[in-house]
Amino acid sequence: MTGQQPTASFAPESARESAFLKACRREPVPHTPVWFMRQAGRSLPEYRKVREGIAMLDSCMRPELVTEITLQPVRRHDVDAAIYFSDIVVPLKAIGIDLDIKPGVGPVVAEPIRSRADLARLRDLTPEDVSYVSEAVRMLVGELGSTPLIGFAGAPFTLASYLVEGGPSRNHEHTKALMYGDPQLWADLLDRLAEITASFLKVQIEAGASAVQLFDSWVGALAPADYRRSVMPASAKVFESVAGYGVPRIHFGVGTGELLGLMGEAGADVVGVDWRVPMDEAARRVGPGKALQGNIDPAVLFAPREAVEAKAREVLDAAAGLEGHIFNLGHGVLPNTDPEALTRLVEYVHEQTAR
Repeated sequence: MTGQQPTASFAPESARESAFLKACRREPVPHTPVWFMRQAGRSLPEYRKVREGIAMLDSCMRPELVTEITLQPVRRHDVDAAIYFSDIVVPLKAIGIDLDIKPGVGPVVAEPIRSRADLARLRDLTPEDVSYVSEAVRMLVGELGSTPLIGFAGAPFTLASYLVEGGPSRNHEHTKALMYGDPQLWADLLDRLAEITASFLKVQIEAGASAVQLFDSWVGALAPADYRRSVMPASAKVFESVAGYGVPRIHFGVGTGELLGLMGEAGADVVGVDWRVPMDEAARRVGPGKALQGNIDPAVLFAPREAVEAKAREVLDAAAGLEGHIFNLGHGVLPNTDPEALTRLVEYVHEQTAR
């Protein structure tokens, strides 16, 4: 990794003029670009086939497999961007945290981090720790050509919640107890995680990713005042650390309707919106100068085609006046989604928005 912050993207020039990157930059587009969170994954039979017998974290560390899985939805659905196939806990595993992804449960941490002494276990992440990521990104950029690749990382709050709880949590009681009970330890924990996350994103950008998305899956559990005081500084640090590369930075969380303005303020160029807030209202909350991404309910894809198209039309109409709009789901593709429904949705959005 370079010692000095560069001022230009490492991504291929051919991707710069893609509809996706134009929308991120709030420039005129030939059509509204489409991609889906979790587009690479369990909804695809070809994914289930190549993953058969391979644990999730193992699959994230095999460059050829990561490349194949990332490319599958691009080939099948003709989406406007690829999202790097990984998991938010990969950088934590890479620095030696004892964790595993248990099927049907999610990431489980053997020894949760709840004291100042535990902080020492979170060492810096180096490019050598995740050399398989650099290799996979370079392979993907070579295969994707003019289709942009989106880099991927979990945000400090969501990583902290897994580390402190020891796994997924409904109420985040241990996380909030630490945040309220020892604000300095909490701030130090998030700052450390911000550095690890920034390093993970830099590895992907320097290998050729055209954009990055920070997933803050659990941050919707917080009130705005708590987000501003206890979380936003760490997220802002991540975004600032990669600002010099010139690649668009996307910020996404679930249940974050009350946080949309603050999430934009943290430094994202594009704010992801879940399905609970219409795009025009989201634009009002975020304010000018940001592109928006979203936001059809993933469950809508189980309805008949006419209903899916009607809901997509609602999203497009609500987004009609936006400076930049990337069509996406309001969260990830659900595992039992019919892949054909996704392919048809991409076609519909492209046809309806062709300029």
